[in-house]
Amino acid sequence: MIHLVLGGARSGKSRYAEQCVAEYAAIGYSCVYLATATALDDEMSERINQHQQDRMSSAHSWTLHEQAYDIAQTLVAIDKPQQVILLDCLTLLLTNHLLLNDGASWASQKSLFIDSLSALQSHVVLVSNEVGSGIVPMGELNRRFVDEAGWLNQAVAAISDQVTLVVAGLPLVLKA
Repeated sequence: MIHLVLGGARSGKSRYAEQCVAEYAAIGYSCVYLATATALDDEMSERINQHQQDRMSSAHSWTLHEQAYDIAQTLVAIDKPQQVILLDCLTLLLTNHLLLNDGASWASQKSLFIDSLSALQSHVVLVSNEVGSGIVPMGELNRRFVDEAGWLNQAVAAISDQVTLVVAGLPLVLKA
């Protein structure tokens, strides 16, 4: 089962995704948190710390894996039955790749990632930002990010069993 959770910044998408994982934990699944964020500044460090605190205070235990680039390989390596993996977040993963060598490796990593999802035994909840509702941004890198994020979200949504858009903390089911 693949569940894509989309939303804007501070929409409540990560909290909702963690609630989805809690439903699996309640029936005995082990819970894995696959984090893609990198702390490049103080503000991002604070965000990462907040997510860590939220996990520590949850009713179930998490196994944490941090992977900023080779996500497909990590998913395959940690895959097993009776497990749910929360991958947070696809757009941070994309950002990491675009900032590394101008994103030269992104197309191949994206393809490996999409292919790996369908082969997993684990249930997967994926968090991603919906960035296509705003204006076309200034700057080549910004426009590439919006384009790539939109194409990534479309590719993941196409193979997902469920897609939920979270707006103002409210989940809207797009695909069930």
